[in-house]
Amino acid sequence: MSLPTSINSQIQSVHEKFHQILSKSNYFHTRSVVAPIFQLAGMPVNLTANAISAINAGDVNSKPVVQVLDIKLIGTTQERYRLTLSDSESTQQAMLATQLNDRVKTGRVRKTSVIQLIEYICSTVQNRKIIVVLNMETIIPECEIIGNPKVIVESNLGAQKTTSNGASGSANLGNNGNLSAQRSAQASFANIKNLSAQNSGNSMQNYPPAIQPAYQPPPNYKSHGAIMKNEAPARIIPIAALNPHQGRWAIKARVTAKGDLRRYNNSRGDGKVFSFDLLDSDGGEIRVTCFNAVVDRFYDKIEAGKVYMISKGSLKPAQKSFNHLKNEWEIFLETTSTVDLCPDEDASIPRQQFSFRPICEIESAENNSIIDVIGIVTAVNPSVPILRKNGMETQRRILNLKDQSGRSIELTLWGDFCNREGQNLQELAEAGFSPVLAVKAAKVSNFTGKSIGTISSTQLFINPDSAEAQTLREWFDQGGKDIASQSISRDNMPVGSKIETRKTVFQIKDEGLGRSKKPDWVTVKATITFIKTDTFCYTACPLMIGDRQCNKKVTRSGNSRWQCDRCNQEFEECDYRYLLQAQIQDHSGLTWVTTFQESGEEILGCPAKELYMMKYEEADDTRFSEIIRNCLFTQFLFRLKIKEEFYGDEQRVKITVVKAEKVNHSAESRYLIDLISKFRLS
Repeated sequence: MSLPTSINSQIQSVHEKFHQILSKSNYFHTRSVVAPIFQLAGMPVNLTANAISAINAGDVNSKPVVQVLDIKLIGTTQERYRLTLSDSESTQQAMLATQLNDRVKTGRVRKTSVIQLIEYICSTVQNRKIIVVLNMETIIPECEIIGNPKVIVESNLGAQKTTSNGASGSANLGNNGNLSAQRSAQASFANIKNLSAQNSGNSMQNYPPAIQPAYQPPPNYKSHGAIMKNEAPARIIPIAALNPHQGRWAIKARVTAKGDLRRYNNSRGDGKVFSFDLLDSDGGEIRVTCFNAVVDRFYDKIEAGKVYMISKGSLKPAQKSFNHLKNEWEIFLETTSTVDLCPDEDASIPRQQFSFRPICEIESAENNSIIDVIGIVTAVNPSVPILRKNGMETQRRILNLKDQSGRSIELTLWGDFCNREGQNLQELAEAGFSPVLAVKAAKVSNFTGKSIGTISSTQLFINPDSAEAQTLREWFDQGGKDIASQSISRDNMPVGSKIETRKTVFQIKDEGLGRSKKPDWVTVKATITFIKTDTFCYTACPLMIGDRQCNKKVTRSGNSRWQCDRCNQEFEECDYRYLLQAQIQDHSGLTWVTTFQESGEEILGCPAKELYMMKYEEADDTRFSEIIRNCLFTQFLFRLKIKEEFYGDEQRVKITVVKAEKVNHSAESRYLIDLISKFRLS
């Protein structure tokens, strides 16, 4: 029985279209081939026959077309999506790599979507095989369920069976010599084949699945002993596909950071530990940790910037309090682990991966969170010695960074950072050059407003060769250096017009400022008329609690040493911090304000320790009184934080000086002229 001429013409047109596209493609099942063919033929996309069985047997290259039957969100520490995939006959559980989560969140992949698997592997988890999807493309966003898929049931021995007719999926794969043809365009053309007397699939070449070769170590590192019976070869997989339930695996990645060797003591005795971070060509990152004997094997071998092949490690949940990488797992190397240096440079693996945040966004970042930031260094303070809580001395150096967001922030360098990169930055600043600084893994602190500081895994890059650094440099050189930036450090002053709101002393009381839930921030031009000199500063604890100074008030102990009740330690030297009570006055009235360390130095012009020694140790009352008198009846622009607080059962409005600047008469004149112009226009 011959087909109508119209149908024959349609089939011929489809065949011609198929061969035109096929000649330009390396694969049968690509989005550019499959979707246009079946849209042209007016038919649904056929799924790749026996795709599930092929993947379970080890196929990683056929790029099959499958359908998503179900999507579930799992995981507590990190969002992961579990999919149920179908090839129209069988189904299989799959796990979506975290870098593809946005496909589900944006609706590009949903239930009943037809997708093509581009990169994938099959792992065994608790005696069940799971497909890990690393890359994919959506063919049809939504359609009816294709075929009558049956769930694959796996026995404890790993033999796969289908619930449809009891035939083994693995046996079907092994006995069917035309499996590769079923994965090819013949499977996609099944409906057209039923219409035509010609079998177009038979004229096409069979393509057997290409299985990814197992990782073999270089000859110098091969074991010369007998291979154990259960020693399966390791397969190179992306970092994003690692999970604790896999068998043998290997990863190829670059060391982006190497931590210092640390020693510890606990109930199990003394020990040592070090960690290093890895980055692979797919952008996956993971931390590797070594303890004790493993440290001796690998500490000297690991170099930052080099590429290694690593296998035979165990995976455990990452401790997020110490590990900032976006991976829920962490590798722990063992005595049987292998770490092989790759002598040839792999350009596909980047040297570093950043996730920069503008300085204005750090204002809303959580305390103790880890971020990457890039900015122009506008100021570098000298390095000063600091006594840590454990009694050891370290160095601290504070820098100022600004960027295009109109905000600036303080960066605190600790320890060796002060003498390495810190000294280099100071020399560049003194030479009049403001360098670009990229900070990888800085820790956010809200102790005195929002600031950032270095930790052991922090990396500093001065004038890095990157697009972000080039853009920042061009902005700064073309006028950005003359643009004023608002600091988000020091009492965390909010952004917006409230910072520049001018008020008089009378308006503070008359408008009831500070009595709402949030503090009020105003600027007042006033004169200091009186300073209490009996309690102008206090002795503070210099020890470090984490990345911040204790600053608790300390007292003399019986052996003439300073003692901190909070830290429960004694030390020979303490710190001195301003706590000024001053009276300020303008044409409308006067009020009392409290001034702390930084603003105290801005007002008095000398450190608190120097003034303390002058008054109590040297008894130089003449010089002390002269310093106090010099700041009286001097006009300042005070940035004030006004907030109602409880003192016992009494409620008072506390006014704190956040910043004090001597009035620049030229700038103040321009401000007044602009103010007069606005009044005239109104």
